[in-house]
Amino acid sequence: MASRTLKVEGFDSLVRDVNTSAIINTNRADYNNYMKRVKNRENNSDMVRGLCKEINTLKKELFEIKKLIKDKK
Repeated sequence: MASRTLKVEGFDSLVRDVNTSAIINTNRADYNNYMKRVKNRENNSDMVRGLCKEINTLKKELFEIKKLIKDKK
């Protein structure tokens, strides 16, 4: 089933799929830029998640050190 599209008035790189009424951007450069932004956001989220884990580990270790010092007194 081939999808039919119609140009969106006032936009060179946008078309509307007649079957689904979806607006489709046909500009590859815009799409590639969008995908780069998505990937960067994912990488940033992963980095923040990793840093939070590292901070929590350091907190636990610091608590253990404080407990050992307290127990020696």
